Amino acid sequence: MGKMLEQWTDSEWSAIMILNGKQDQRDDCDDHLVSDLPQLVFDSSSELSSSHSPGFAKLNRRDGAGGWSPLESNKYQWLQIDLSERTEITGIATQGRYGSSDWVISYLLMFSDTGRNWKQYRQEDSIWAFVGNSNADGVVRHKLEHSIKARLLRFIPLEWNPLGRIGMRVEVYGCSYKSDVADFDGRSTLLYRFNQKSMSTIKDIVSLKFKTMQSDGVMLHGEGQRGDYITLELKKGKLLLHINLGETKLHSINGHTSVTLGSLLDDQHWHSITIERYNKQVNFTVDKHTQHFRTKGEFDYLDIDYELSFGGIPVPGKSVTYQRKNFHGCIENLYYNGVNIIDLAKRRKPQIHIMGNVSFSCSEAHIIPVTFMSPRSYLLLPSAPQMEGVIVSFQFRTWNTDGLLLYNEFRGALGALQIHLRDGRLKITILKMSRTQTDFATGSELNDGQWHSIHFNARRNQASITLDNEPVSTVHSDAQINSGNSYYFGGCPETVSDTGCSNPFGAFHGCMRLIFIDNQPADLILVQQGLQGNFSDLQVDLCGIVDRCLPNYCEHGGECSQSWSTFYCDCTGTDYTGATCHNSVHEQSCEAYKHKGNTSGFFSIDPDGSGAVGPLLVYCNMTEDKTWTVIQHNNTELTTVQGSTAERPHLAHFNYTASMEQLQAMIKSMDYCEQQMAYHCKKSRLLNTPDGIPFTWWIGRTNEKQVYWGGSSSGVRRCECGLEESCLDTKYHCNCDADSDKWTNDTGLLSYKDHLPVTQIIIGDTNRTNSEAAYKLGPLRCYGDRNYWNAASFNTESSYLHFPTFHGELSADISFFFKTTASSGVFLENLGIKDFIRIELNSPMEVVLSFDVGNGPLEVTVKSPMHLNDNQWHYVEAERNIKEASLQVDHLPRKSQEAPSDGHIQLQLSSQLFVGGTASRQKGFLGCIRSLRLNGITLDLEERAKVTPGVKPGCLGHCSSYGNLCHNGGRCIEKYNGYLCNCSHSAYDGPFCKKEISAAFEPGTSLVYMLQEPFTSAKNLSDLSSAASSELTFLRENIAFSFRTIHTPCMLLYVSSFNEEYLAVTLSKNGSFQIRYKLDGDRDPVFIGINTRNWANGQLHSIKIDREEKDVYIQIDQFATMKYSLPSVTNLEFNAVKSLILGKIIDNDNVDEEVLRENTEGFIGCLSSVQFNGNAPLKVALHHPGSPAVSVIGHLVESNCGSSALSESTAFTTSYSLTDHSGAIDVGKPLKNSVRSDSAVIGGVIAVVIFVTLCIMAIMGRLLYKHKGTYRTNETKGVECAETANATLKTNTNVQDSVSESKKEYFI
Repeated sequence: MGKMLEQWTDSEWSAIMILNGKQDQRDDCDDHLVSDLPQLVFDSSSELSSSHSPGFAKLNRRDGAGGWSPLESNKYQWLQIDLSERTEITGIATQGRYGSSDWVISYLLMFSDTGRNWKQYRQEDSIWAFVGNSNADGVVRHKLEHSIKARLLRFIPLEWNPLGRIGMRVEVYGCSYKSDVADFDGRSTLLYRFNQKSMSTIKDIVSLKFKTMQSDGVMLHGEGQRGDYITLELKKGKLLLHINLGETKLHSINGHTSVTLGSLLDDQHWHSITIERYNKQVNFTVDKHTQHFRTKGEFDYLDIDYELSFGGIPVPGKSVTYQRKNFHGCIENLYYNGVNIIDLAKRRKPQIHIMGNVSFSCSEAHIIPVTFMSPRSYLLLPSAPQMEGVIVSFQFRTWNTDGLLLYNEFRGALGALQIHLRDGRLKITILKMSRTQTDFATGSELNDGQWHSIHFNARRNQASITLDNEPVSTVHSDAQINSGNSYYFGGCPETVSDTGCSNPFGAFHGCMRLIFIDNQPADLILVQQGLQGNFSDLQVDLCGIVDRCLPNYCEHGGECSQSWSTFYCDCTGTDYTGATCHNSVHEQSCEAYKHKGNTSGFFSIDPDGSGAVGPLLVYCNMTEDKTWTVIQHNNTELTTVQGSTAERPHLAHFNYTASMEQLQAMIKSMDYCEQQMAYHCKKSRLLNTPDGIPFTWWIGRTNEKQVYWGGSSSGVRRCECGLEESCLDTKYHCNCDADSDKWTNDTGLLSYKDHLPVTQIIIGDTNRTNSEAAYKLGPLRCYGDRNYWNAASFNTESSYLHFPTFHGELSADISFFFKTTASSGVFLENLGIKDFIRIELNSPMEVVLSFDVGNGPLEVTVKSPMHLNDNQWHYVEAERNIKEASLQVDHLPRKSQEAPSDGHIQLQLSSQLFVGGTASRQKGFLGCIRSLRLNGITLDLEERAKVTPGVKPGCLGHCSSYGNLCHNGGRCIEKYNGYLCNCSHSAYDGPFCKKEISAAFEPGTSLVYMLQEPFTSAKNLSDLSSAASSELTFLRENIAFSFRTIHTPCMLLYVSSFNEEYLAVTLSKNGSFQIRYKLDGDRDPVFIGINTRNWANGQLHSIKIDREEKDVYIQIDQFATMKYSLPSVTNLEFNAVKSLILGKIIDNDNVDEEVLRENTEGFIGCLSSVQFNGNAPLKVALHHPGSPAVSVIGHLVESNCGSSALSESTAFTTSYSLTDHSGAIDVGKPLKNSVRSDSAVIGGVIAVVIFVTLCIMAIMGRLLYKHKGTYRTNETKGVECAETANATLKTNTNVQDSVSESKKEYFI
């Protein structure tokens, strides 16, 4: 016998889909099912009189008293209808009792096949109640979202007219339902045997329904000799689907795929299953929940030998992998690829082989569960007092970790038995005269939702406990264990004075069944009828447990756990936060981090916020006006290639530190992206002739072949030189295409965002004699944020922007910035038929989030202590999910409101989304809204505003909110889409004027900055070159700088004049700080000295000197400001100021002798951020060396030695140079470092940082060892470390370059 290959055509596949369980979904299933039924099929909990009997409860009928009313109106009443056979039910309708004040406002609907073990119908996952009537005769009809297949229905009134009684008339809509059923006893199977030895399928569909009380059992199994198999099994009440389509290597486990779906499926109710497979794609559906997955392995076909088995694995040991229990329960409408398996079995067809006892009707076990619903729930069962012992057993299931299971007070009140849960463990306490005599715990994780059995047997002083059919303990008690006459299950009555019940553990929430006392089963129906025992807040004859983690509403991989009434999300390790792990903890871009005051570094960004794409780690370079986002790949080195041909090319693959989905989300949000691509060649052609086939090309994010090169435009087959018409040979469009035997290159930037990043480079012409090539691909670099500054200005109260309907059914997050001077206004609104969501400024100090998902309007309000209509930017973040709604404004505490545990959960909107106003055009918003994001998607306000009257794109006035981010005298400059800090009048640089401008001075270095008239032309070169007239006179000076040195004496700063007046700031031989003012050429200078410590200690010190006429204010570091007064006879004018000198004074003809002593070597060390009366001489010298206002003698070295971060370590220096050595190499073989190598640089930085850290740790260790130390001692040790580290750094110029935030930057 050979293999049979089944491949379905599209029409056959559609037919199979219809046959496999879908034939019962009729569009015309809307018949009246109740109106023609006899009165005998109606039943109820009670009736007020014979004329109020349930038989009169037919819709629109006036028989009897006009409907059904019970004897008492309470929540334990019910109306039942027996449809005589299983029927498909698609709708229900209700009325009140005719001509009366009796009607039901809300009710539950329950259904059953047998009149036992009822199940509640749920419209949504957490909705149990139907809305009823508001008068006696109006009809309220509900179409069921999913149909019911059942024989019996029960209506359970929850609320009724408070001025009347319960009164109901009903109708049920649906149609007949036919099915084929098979009952398996746990030892039987159905074998479906193929016509051929083996069946090979590329498409499969299996559908069935089942019901069972057993938590484990195999429903379907098939396997092949090459390792293929498919198995569907029930395990702990969940369904597991195992598939293996086989591997080249026999019996390999690499192709094994397992998926779990469903929960609590052992509840003796019908559940549906559908398995649809096409190639490796599988849709696995259990009830309403579907999981889509792709099988592992190499193959697409499922090869099954001989047969498929249903209900179990027929031969013990046939499958080594799956030795499982057989299924025990009922299966209905079992189809495999359009074949009705049960129908064939019933007709005894030869394809079906029946093993064991399979019957074709479904037997029902008459087990009555009970549900403990609330903290007031309890069940009291009576028992005759026993002279000796207690015997009790029951089963329970719950999600709660704690709760009382059983309390029994011993005869004569001499003691008591308490069985309860504590932290998911079973705990048994035996009391004697209210004191604990015996107390022990067993089991674990008993709150897992599974059924667990307890058997407690005690006689005299001995007690034995069996948990889940396993004996766990036998204990001895000093108390005599003689049962009393009352057993309390689940809790105690609220009035405990005379009940003999005590519950310090909390009420039990869950289900119980199979309760036995003294080996006799408890009759819970008698309890329900009030004929035995007592109870409160119970649901008898059903288990109402719900798996609130199915579906899992915890997003982004959050772990779901639950209690009886709610669920919880553990967001640990997800990068998201909130009640459902919805909100990202990261900013959406480097731009957002920058405007929170961060500096360059590694950050995780989440471009789509709460969307499905996770965050990615990037390097944010914030040293320029533009904020660059940098992502590195795995192949950063210059790579040489030889021996490749067009037929066998060299393939270079580039893997990035983020997925393509993450990169796409990031690139989409950026204004501009680029990637440098360098190709060095010798006898290696690139794009070939203009009409020839390219030898080299690249592939980007779209996975398409690209034949344009760096520097060219998308679709233009040229290199950069081809566009500029500057190639070595003008006949070609690339330098390399000239086929020169000397090294040349084609290097340029790729900047078409849709094609980036580069993922492959293919090189195909390096196989000829002396042919060689080398390539290098730079990191992906992007700047801008198209979303962060996207804004609109609303100029009239009637103006608004409209967008498509917002879809945030289960989770909705909304965030935006706003600024306004208005006292109120609606930021946004979206309406549905009944549902809505709105965020508004309700008053100058109050923002309100209001919404309705069907449970009634709710509001969350944040009240600010400050006015929010202050024309400053304010940030609003709102979230609504199925657990809670929350609102936060700026940094005020977040306000939240929990959602009801059982209520509508979906926000169903239908209108357009209105931004800046409402559909009624009332309460419109006046002001600006910026960066409006809904569920991670930024709305393009600017684009929509361009075509909307009354609304303008963009919004000015950013400096009013963000101007304080410009530090050290930087000025905030407005931009259309943001702002920038102008650092022209600051001694600092960088995007926020916070970057220190520092220089390392060597012996003899001198910087002279001229302040006199001849250099007024310098104004045209730099705002920093402040010119002065020859009569420049000061009555006040403002001086600020930082320094670091270990050399004394030294000159820190010197200001000269044309009349021998001067200002000198020096350190003396002993390191004391000194200032000399000579403001009168005929008098001796005024001396100010601060000798509290040696300031030449290698530490960074900040100096601030301010003179206001005769008063001089000096502050060093964070010490208190000191005030000095010049002598009253001093001339207070500093006349004819000439120049400012840093370092050594070279022209010292008119310099005082005291100053000359300090000027021996000038200054050796670090000067940083030097500012004198608005002039920044050091910044001009380093960044504008061609300025005529400045002259430098000796070697001036730019450094980051002034960084406060290095104040405890050392000065990192780098030579200042205007030459960029990172350009392309045109002659000679390309060097490995000829193109920027960021990884090596950063590696060097890391090594240095580690070394410095170890140095600091060594110092701390010595200090701790000595158990003593002073400020001076700490500084001295710091010098030793600094000198050592400085010496190390000077041996590595690459590292020196990398740590300087100059125009030449390095990234990872």
